[in-house]
Amino acid sequence: MPGHREGDIVVGKGGRSAVATLVERTGRFLVLVPPTGRDSSTVTQAIISAVGPLPASIKRSLTWDCGSEMALHKDVAATGPPVFFAHPHSPWERGSNENLNRIVREYLPKGVGITSDPHYPAAIAAEINDRPRKIHDWRKPGEVFTELLEPDASTA
Repeated sequence: MPGHREGDIVVGKGGRSAVATLVERTGRFLVLVPPTGRDSSTVTQAIISAVGPLPASIKRSLTWDCGSEMALHKDVAATGPPVFFAHPHSPWERGSNENLNRIVREYLPKGVGITSDPHYPAAIAAEINDRPRKIHDWRKPGEVFTELLEPDASTA
């Protein structure tokens, strides 16, 4: 069922910079949310801004790890999807996100700072969403996500 997302934080050099990753589980569509910090308030507002404009049919849930950056998860749930947490030390419960984080690390290796320019993470996400995936019979996540949005476009 479309609309369920998994999320996490990819941390840059020295823990001073970070980017949030949101992956739609059906289409494997990636959104990189560039927060200006790693604190809960900043991450929460960045996620609300990223998910807010999406149609309700694709804002069903968000599953996160047990990181402190989601301490204000009730604020996300109040304006968007309900937030669920994976069990501690259970990365397989957010497998789509863990796999996409591995791909994101090709662009943002460990030990490298993450720029605060919002265009850079958007360009990375666009390139990753343009990669064909075996799970979708070699279609691109961008194509699959567009198909998920089409029923909403026809009802509008």
